[in-house]
Amino acid sequence: MWVRSSMTYRFSFVVTMCGNLLMTAMDFVSILLMFSQVDSLGGWTLPEIAFLYGLSATAFGIADLVLGSMDVLGTRIRDGSFDTLLVRPAPVLAQIGADHFALRRLGRITQGAAVLVWALATVDVDWSAAKMLLVPVMLVSGAAIFCALFVAGAAFQIFAQDASEVQNAFTYGGTTLLQYPPTVFGKDFVRGVTFMLPLAFVNWVPASYVLGRPYPLELPEWAAFAPPLVAVACCALAGLAWRTGLGSYRSTGS
Repeated sequence: MWVRSSMTYRFSFVVTMCGNLLMTAMDFVSILLMFSQVDSLGGWTLPEIAFLYGLSATAFGIADLVLGSMDVLGTRIRDGSFDTLLVRPAPVLAQIGADHFALRRLGRITQGAAVLVWALATVDVDWSAAKMLLVPVMLVSGAAIFCALFVAGAAFQIFAQDASEVQNAFTYGGTTLLQYPPTVFGKDFVRGVTFMLPLAFVNWVPASYVLGRPYPLELPEWAAFAPPLVAVACCALAGLAWRTGLGSYRSTGS
């Protein structure tokens, strides 16, 4: 329904998607402006940071396309319309994910993928079969980790009822964080996003293996191939949080 609605006015849809692409491109433009004044950032070159950026933006774009509407959950709970989703013969999580589904978010994926392709063409890497295979694995695993964050944030909204900005701090804030190398952050912060909220496995850890960079926190070499396991664990925990939140929902009484 939402796709048909957005495609009713084709020109408006194209303009909106292009606008979304240009707005998200501003993040990379800011990085280019930095490199107009410096040769490296935290010891990382522009193609290497573009590699981080492309991985983060593309993986997040996929998750945002699928589950980016989770921030409407708080509004639905407050106005009582969440109850109507509970009586429909369809999974509630799927309904929330499809709520206000916006194809314009393809602009973020397109822009992130374009930067990633440029980075792959320019970065100085001694490619091997393992490294080439790791790139699509990072994208899929990263998208799954971000999806888990969206679901966990939605579960938190059931308890808090108005916490969409808290959720956005971890989702949109997380992808912005990962666009920069770990060397520009303090070690305690890097530990937090590695062991507590494992965003580092979206790109920092596996990208370090691909680029031949030292791992954050001197992790073992096999950690570069752990993103699929981390993604599965995150999705399992997010699913548990969602079921717990849904089971505790008591309606607004209206």
